[in-house]
Amino acid sequence: MGRAAVARAYEGIRAALAVLRAEVDGSGLEPFSVADPLAGLADGCLDILAGAREVESGIAALKAKAAVTYAESAHAVAGPDALVQAQEMAAAAEIGCVLALGPRAAATFLATSHAVTTVLPRTLAGLQAGVLSWQHAVAMADEAACLDADGAAALEAHFLDPDAPDAARGCPVGQMPAHRFRAKARTWRERHHSESIEKRHAKSVADRRVEFRPDQDGMAWLSACLPADQALAGWNRLTAISRSQQGPDECRSMPQLRADNFADAVLGIGSITQGSGTAAGSVEGVASRSSSPIRAQVLVTVPVFSLTGVTDEPAMLDGYGPIPPSMARELVANGAGSFYRVLVDLRDGAPLEIGRTSYRVTGAMRAWLRMRDGKCPFPGCSNNSLDNDADHILAWANGGTTGISNLGQPCPKHHKLRHTTGWKPTPATKNEPPGWTSPTGRHYQSEHQDWEPPHWPDRKWPDGRWPGSIDVVHHHGSPWEDALERFLRAYA
Repeated sequence: MGRAAVARAYEGIRAALAVLRAEVDGSGLEPFSVADPLAGLADGCLDILAGAREVESGIAALKAKAAVTYAESAHAVAGPDALVQAQEMAAAAEIGCVLALGPRAAATFLATSHAVTTVLPRTLAGLQAGVLSWQHAVAMADEAACLDADGAAALEAHFLDPDAPDAARGCPVGQMPAHRFRAKARTWRERHHSESIEKRHAKSVADRRVEFRPDQDGMAWLSACLPADQALAGWNRLTAISRSQQGPDECRSMPQLRADNFADAVLGIGSITQGSGTAAGSVEGVASRSSSPIRAQVLVTVPVFSLTGVTDEPAMLDGYGPIPPSMARELVANGAGSFYRVLVDLRDGAPLEIGRTSYRVTGAMRAWLRMRDGKCPFPGCSNNSLDNDADHILAWANGGTTGISNLGQPCPKHHKLRHTTGWKPTPATKNEPPGWTSPTGRHYQSEHQDWEPPHWPDRKWPDGRWPGSIDVVHHHGSPWEDALERFLRAYA
């Protein structure tokens, strides 16, 4: 046992790796398919990739437990008189040397390992079972770090316990890229944090800054940490301007156009004017904090009570995520005439309508798609730009309708993939985006929006009823906008 057992275990792992390498090289004892060796090898490689992912997750869990056990053992050996901070530095240094990590990376790895093995049991179980990657575990640990014990447990349960009352819907966490899970976990944390988002935002605004980082080949990065509405407004404006400059005589790509327009604006070379090539269904608001207001094409979904200042739960800024209600109210107040007022169902938080005057126009349908999907529905894609395409899932020529349940909004890249390869979208609904089926027949679920019921204020109508208790069936016009107007009149 002991070291001998460890050596034998790793010897077996190395032997298994040699077998798998032979299979990938096509030199195994027998082919994956006698009838079609090439197709069999291709499908077999996908099986090897899937198995390797599970094993990597198990190894990551093993490394985390080994690192924490080593640190605890080393601390115990050092005795009670040893300085805690010095022992933590010494343990991180030893782990860093073994894993060839720098001091900061080693300390971060040890801290994440400690969180996973001590306060995130579902995450550890997911790693050991091979359904979560280490990157998913890092995202979970980062988002849980500023929550209390109950908050961290609720965060884990929402995403990793299918029997939780408010379990996440759609694509399971382990089947989406870690960066997509981080975005969803951040959204949940912002909504459920024990401290008001207004207070946390005020603290973060004080830390706004611009950073410069050298890069290779005579290049460098210039980035800014700004309030979300300003940052997104700037990005959307750069996108709209760059899109308007594209044409048969323009050889620059979109990334190049954005970079050139950004440099022109920062360096004061020429002047940037709003281009006319905006996407259909876009929504305009104003980031009014800047000295020269930028018109930001945004959708802001504001819980009705948050909009009126009765509660302080976050609003949702399309393309970013949760924002303080004060920022949302400012965007609404300074919005242009084409601003779509997004109202949500008081029961589950799902979007209901986008304003009475534009509900049946093409622009409103595109905005509805943006609310339903949140981004391009292709697995792992984060593209939520305004020029995503509205695409018929069942082609019009084949009898498909132009209803929301037969529409997707893939980005241009994945729209082209759908029509030039064997990748095909699966059926959608009014509330759920389409999934995808690969050329090999494997099915992948899309992400779903995590709509939540708005927070109810601790007050009622003058007649004693709760706000929002409307007879939807027998109500004429737009009941949700009428309810908002009634609320405003009652407490004006």
